[in-house]
Amino acid sequence: MCGIIGYIGYREAAPLLLQGLKRLEYRGYDSAGVAIFANGSSKEGIVVRRSVGKLGNLDQLLHDNPVHGVVGMGHTRWATHGRPSEENAHPHRAGKVVVIHNGIIENYLELRYELLNKGRTFGSETDTEVISHLIDEYIQEGMSFTQATRATLQRLQGSFAIVALCESEPDKILTAKNSTPIVIGLGEGENFIASDIPALLDYTRQVAFLDDGEMAEVTRAGVAFCDFQGQPIERTPRHITWDAITAQKGGYKHFLLKEIHEQPQAIIDTMRGRISPQAGTVSLEELKTHSEFLTSLKRLTLVACGTAWHSCLIGKFFFEELARIPTEVDYGSEFRYRNSPLDSHTAVLVVSQSGETIDTLAALEGGKIAGVPTLAICNVIDASIPRKADLVLYTHAGPEMSVASTKAFTTQLTALYLLAVHLGQRRGVLSQEKGSKLIEDLMNLPALVREILAKDKPIEKIAKKYGHAKDFLYLGRGVNYPIALEGALKLKELSYIHAEGYPAGEMKHGPIALIDEEMPVVVCLPKDPVYLKTLSNMKEVEARGGRIIALTDAPSPELEEIAWEIIQVPTTNHLLMPILLTIPLQLLAYHIAVYRGTDVDQPRNLAKSVTVE
Repeated sequence: MCGIIGYIGYREAAPLLLQGLKRLEYRGYDSAGVAIFANGSSKEGIVVRRSVGKLGNLDQLLHDNPVHGVVGMGHTRWATHGRPSEENAHPHRAGKVVVIHNGIIENYLELRYELLNKGRTFGSETDTEVISHLIDEYIQEGMSFTQATRATLQRLQGSFAIVALCESEPDKILTAKNSTPIVIGLGEGENFIASDIPALLDYTRQVAFLDDGEMAEVTRAGVAFCDFQGQPIERTPRHITWDAITAQKGGYKHFLLKEIHEQPQAIIDTMRGRISPQAGTVSLEELKTHSEFLTSLKRLTLVACGTAWHSCLIGKFFFEELARIPTEVDYGSEFRYRNSPLDSHTAVLVVSQSGETIDTLAALEGGKIAGVPTLAICNVIDASIPRKADLVLYTHAGPEMSVASTKAFTTQLTALYLLAVHLGQRRGVLSQEKGSKLIEDLMNLPALVREILAKDKPIEKIAKKYGHAKDFLYLGRGVNYPIALEGALKLKELSYIHAEGYPAGEMKHGPIALIDEEMPVVVCLPKDPVYLKTLSNMKEVEARGGRIIALTDAPSPELEEIAWEIIQVPTTNHLLMPILLTIPLQLLAYHIAVYRGTDVDQPRNLAKSVTVE
C-alpha cells in the first residue's frame, strides 16, 4: 500500500519527491515523510521531515521549514507495526543511515532484541527501524555503506522494498527488494527510484525493474545492479510508451489482469499489522470498543451482494469452525425485505468492496434500526457503509478498477479469516497452538498465490481450448462450493458464457441433466475429507461425456484417467484452499474473455458499484 520515491541528480529534490508521492496517493497512506541531503553534501547531512495525515501536511511543513538539496527520498506509510504517528512515519534514522521501507520484516523482533542488547535505542515501534540500525551497526564495524546494506539484506526475512541513504556517502542511493516492487527510472545526469511507474513518468520513460533478491546502487552517473551477495547483474532498460491510464495498469493489458497479479501483495496488506506470529494471535484494534460483546456473541448474520456474498458463504465456514458461532448468510437485496429476527446476542456483518452497494447499505441500516451491533468489511475508506457501521475492518486491497472483482474477493476472505481466528481466540474455543498454525498458514499464502500466477500460460492454453463452449458447469464441496459459484460468476461476467455453480453433492439432483459431450465441467477438488466423494461425482460426469477441468493439490492416476485437464495448485489448510482455488478460476475466466473478444474491464450491463436498487 505504501509509496516510495527516490532521486539523485541536479533538480531540487523536495518538490520532485512530493510530486512523486502524489502520483502514488492512490495506494493509500496515513503519514508521509522525506529525507534530503541538505545542499547535496555530507557537510549539512541528511534532513528528515515527517508528518501524519495527508501530503498537504508534509507540503506545508516543507514550505515552513524548507530543505534544499538534490538527493533525497520520500515515503507514504500505511501503519503496520505501530500506530500512525510522526515517530512511526518514514524515513527512519540510525546514526548516519536513513531508510524507507515497504513490506513486513518477519524477524524484526529477533533483530530488535539483538540490537537492544548491543546498546541500540529505538525511537519508533516499526519493523523498518531495525534496518537502519543494522546497516549503521555494520558501518561502525568497518564496512562500507554498500557492504553494510548487503550484510543487512541477508539478515532480513519477509517481503520488503528498501531505499537507504548514508551521510558519509552523499552521492549514492541504495535500493533493494524481495517480493515488494521497485522500479528505477534512468535519466541523463539523474536517476530515480519508485514503487510504481506513475511516479516517474514526468521525468523519464527509461526504466529498469528490480527482481527479488536484487539490489541497485544508484548515482547520478548510472545504476549498478547486483544480488544480495554482491554478484553483478546485467539489466536491460525498458522504454515506457504508456499514457497515464496505461501506466496505472503497470504494463498489463487490462486492469483485471493487473489486479489478479496484485493479490499476493493485497493479501499481505490486509493482514499487515494485525497478526503476531510470535504470540500466535490476531489483534484487531478496530474491534476494541465492542470486544466484550463479540466474546459473548451467539449468532452472526452475514450480508452482501455478488462476489462479496460468495466471500460470506466461505466466512460462514470460518466462523462456525474457528469461533463456534452459528452463522447465516443472506443477500442484501433479500435481507432488507425479510423480517429477520435480530436479538441482543446477534451481530450483522456486511461485506462490500465499494462501501456504497445500496442493498448492502440498507441491510446495515436495518441492523442498526434493530439495535444490534453492525460490522463492515470494506475496501474503500470512508465510504457510506464504513461510515455508518459500528465497527470496520478495511481490506487495504488498493483501487480495484476492473468491474469484475478479484483482489477484493481474496482480501475479503483474508479479513474474514482474521476475524474468525480473532473471535475464536477471544472466546476461548481456539487454542494458541491451533491459532499459531492458522496464522503461519496465512503468512505463507501470498507465496503460494504467486506459484499459481506463474501458471498463467498453461491456463491460457486451456482457455483457448474451451473458450468456444456455450455452457460451463462449476462444482465444489464443503468450504469450496462457494468457489464454484464465484468461478461461474466470473465466467458469466467476463465472457458472457452461461455458467452454473453447484455443490458437487447436489449434481444428481438436477444439474446432471445438463451434462453432455460439449460441456466443460470445472471442479474444485482439493485433498480434503470430501475428496473421494467429489471424485466419485466426477466419475458420473465422465460417464456422461463431460469434459472435466480439475483444480487440485493432489493429482492422482485415478483423476488423470477421467480429467481432460488438471490445474495443480499448492496445498494449505482446508480453510485457505478457497483462496488458492480462486486464482486459476480468475485466470481461466480472464483468458476465455480475451479469446472471445469481450470488454474485460467493463463488461456490458455491469457497474463497479451498484448504488441503485
